[in-house]
Parts: sequence; structure tokens; C-alpha cells
Amino acid sequence: MKDSNSNAGSLLASTLVDFIFLEKEIIIELDSGQHAQLSEKQKDRERDIWLEAEGYTVLRFWDNEVLMNIRGVLEVIRTYCQDHPPLSPLPSREGK
Repeated sequence: MKDSNSNAGSLLASTLVDFIFLEKEIIIELDSGQHAQLSEKQKDRERDIWLEAEGYTVLRFWDNEVLMNIRGVLEVIRTYCQDHPPLSPLPSREGK
């Protein structure tokens, strides 16, 4: 996304996330078919609860959805970002 502060494959407190937009506190996860299994769904839900408790919103998309409908996926992300203004003030990225 243009003009976005995003990091791919970021590590957040020992949790690897696919993409994180720090300014908007959004995490984007791209799920493969293994995430359809009941045990994986439960792990994902527990992880989402933890991330949300840390102040993040988690948006999940299936891999095939990204491959087959990238415009639709980007529109969901864009709409979400527009509806949620940036943090004010932005948190320090230097640990200060």
C-alpha cells in the first residue's frame, strides 16, 4: 500500500505476523488451508485475542482470496485504514 508504514514478516513479542501497519495498529494475516483445521482455528483465535488485547486489529484473508481477488482484499484493507485514524501521537519506534 502506498505511503504506509508496514513491515512484512514482523516479530511482535515473539509472535510472527505476516504484515503489521504500526501507524494504524493493524495486523494482516494470510492463511493457508491448514488454518481451516479445527486445532489451527483455535490457535488462531487465541492468538487474535492476545493481539487484540495488545491493541491491534487482526484482519485475516485466505491465501487463495489474495491470489484470486487481490483488488477486493486491498479494498477491505484500504477501507479499514480510512475508517481508523492514525494514533495520536504516534508511538516512538526508537524505544524512548
